[in-house]
Amino acid sequence: MKTIYGRRRGLVWWAALVMGLVLGGACVPVSPLGTVVVGPGEAVEIRSVEALTGLGELGIPRQRAVAMAVADYGPIKGHRVSMGAGVDTQCTAEGGAAAAKTVVGDRRVVGIIGTSCSVAAVEAAPIVSEAGLVMISSSNTAPSLTSDLRGNAGANYHAGFYRVSSNDLYQGQAIAEFAFRELGLRRMAAMHDGDPYTSGLTNAFVAAFEALGGAVTDVAVVSKGETDMAPVLTRVAADGPEGLVFLLFPEEAGHVVRQIVEVEGLREAVLITGVSLMFTELTSVDAYLAGLEFSYGDSVNEATGRSGDDVYAAYAARYGDGANPAYVAQAYDATTLLLRAVEEVAVAVGETLYIDRARLREALTDTVDFAGIIGSISCDGFGDCGTGRIHISHYTDPAVGDIAEVPVVFRYEP
Repeated sequence: MKTIYGRRRGLVWWAALVMGLVLGGACVPVSPLGTVVVGPGEAVEIRSVEALTGLGELGIPRQRAVAMAVADYGPIKGHRVSMGAGVDTQCTAEGGAAAAKTVVGDRRVVGIIGTSCSVAAVEAAPIVSEAGLVMISSSNTAPSLTSDLRGNAGANYHAGFYRVSSNDLYQGQAIAEFAFRELGLRRMAAMHDGDPYTSGLTNAFVAAFEALGGAVTDVAVVSKGETDMAPVLTRVAADGPEGLVFLLFPEEAGHVVRQIVEVEGLREAVLITGVSLMFTELTSVDAYLAGLEFSYGDSVNEATGRSGDDVYAAYAARYGDGANPAYVAQAYDATTLLLRAVEEVAVAVGETLYIDRARLREALTDTVDFAGIIGSISCDGFGDCGTGRIHISHYTDPAVGDIAEVPVVFRYEP
C-alpha cells in the first residue's frame, strides 16, 4: 500500500504542477516520452558515451571535443550544461549496453553524445530509445543503425538515434568509384571481421564495385583477435586480385599489414584501408586511406561562431597534436546540435526548465541546414545527418603523423 500510495501521490503532484503551469499561462505539454525538469540552480545534464579504453584513440579525442563544445556553447536559458564523467563503452557490444543502462538510470539526462563504435551502438540504441532519450553519434557509420538511404529502416534502427558521421553506404561508394574509375582496377578482394561497422562498410563497397562492373574475387572474414593472417591471405591471393580492401580494426589490420608482404600474389596489390590505421599500424606500407572529410578550413559552427581551424587549434594547444581533425569536428558539431535542440524546446517557468523528450526528437529530426564545422547538417527521418563527403588519401611516408599532411587524391560528395 505504501508503494501504491507513493505512486498516486506522485501522479497527483505532477498533475497539479502541470495544471498550475497551464493555468498560469506556461505552455508545458505532457510528453509521451516524459519531461526532464531542471530545477533552479541545476544543470542541464548530457553525457558523453565513447570508447575510452581499448580503442581510446577513437573515443578520447571525441570526448574532449564534447567538453570544448559545452564550454563554447555556454548556458541554456540560465542553466549551465554538465556532461558529467565520461562513460566508457570499450568499443564492445557489452560495453555499449552497460554504458546505456548507466546513463538512462539517471532521469536528469536529456541526451547523449556517442557511441564511438557501431557495435556498441547496436546494443545501446534500443536501451536509449526505450528510455525516451536521444543519442547523437559523431562516429558510428554502420548502415544498419539508420537506413539504406532509400527509405528502408536498417536492422538496428531505433527512434532517437542520430549521427553526424556519414552512413557507410557513401564511403563504400567512394572506395568503389576510386578503385574502378581512378585506379582502373577490375578485380578486388575484401576483408572484414563480422563487426557491424566492418561488415557494413565492406558490403557497401562490394555492392557498389560490382554495380560499376568490377568483380570481387573474395570476401574474407577473419575473427577478432586473430593474429595469423597467412592462411586467409594465401587464399585471397589465389584468385589473383589487383587490390585488397581490408576494413578492419587496428589490431587485426596490423597483422595484415605486417604479413601481406610475405604472401606471393599480394605483394604488388593495391591496398585500401581506413584512415584510422595511420595512427596505429601503417609504418612502412604504401596504402590508400579512406575516411570522412577532414579538412574544413574556415567552416564555422553557427551555434558557437568557432571555425574548424579555431577549434582544432584550441584542441592542440590543450591536448597536443595527433588527433584526427575529423574526430574533433564531428564531436563538436554533434554536441552543439544537441544543445541547440535542447534550447529550442526547453520551456522556462521562472527558474525552472521543462524539456519535452518527444519534442527534442522532433527538433533533431527537423534539422535542416545547420551550419557546422563539417558543413551543412540536415537530418532525415532515420537519423542520418552526415554530409556524405569522403576523402581518400595516399599514404607513403611513415614520417608523416598528421592526416592533414597526407595528400588527398580523391574526393567524393553525394
